[in-house]
Amino acid sequence: MSTDVTRILIIDDHPLFREALQIAVQMAYPEVATVEARTVTEALGLLASQGAFDLALLDLNIPGVHGFEGLLQIRTRHPRLPVVVVSGHEEPRIIAEALSYGAAGFIPKSVRKDELAGAIRSVMEGAVYVPETYGGPPAAERSDRSELMARLGKLTPQQLRVLQMLKQGLLNKQIAYELQVGETTVKAHVSEILRKLNVYSRTQAVIEVSKLDNADLFRDPAGF
Repeated sequence: MSTDVTRILIIDDHPLFREALQIAVQMAYPEVATVEARTVTEALGLLASQGAFDLALLDLNIPGVHGFEGLLQIRTRHPRLPVVVVSGHEEPRIIAEALSYGAAGFIPKSVRKDELAGAIRSVMEGAVYVPETYGGPPAAERSDRSELMARLGKLTPQQLRVLQMLKQGLLNKQIAYELQVGETTVKAHVSEILRKLNVYSRTQAVIEVSKLDNADLFRDPAGF
């Protein structure tokens, strides 16, 4: 986290709820600087033009995107930014799916302002916040996680490094520079990564690996 003023991006199309979120944020961090966006497109523009933020609070039900598209767009382009979903939908399936796509937490809109402030504080301190009533992902999702881990186990150490750089949003030429190899070699690694993960694009690969935390993703392949 930056040593400067804490900056939080609030992404919600409803003015009243943006105000409620701003109040909750200030309850948790009185000196915080908040910036508001009404759409994901506007949020991505702010992220590109205003530098680093410490946290984003995202409403799922927002114009211009469907389902988890907004979360995925932000996570793909800004993988280091913690994104907390704040939603009126509280079904366990939706919470589990949001977390699987890399959300740093899930806060129901029904919580009181003091609970909302506590949840924000918890995430800012490094925890993953979920409602107390959330019982965890269903067994089928745990099985999907194991399958993904098995596919990752097929990657070589160099391919894992390339995958980590893809997750950071680096281009092929930037990866080639970091690894001191040619772009042709990087392209070959990317092709193998896509084949072994059974996906068809770099974006799909990033989405898949975002379901895991870095400790799982970049451990020694021999440990799989």
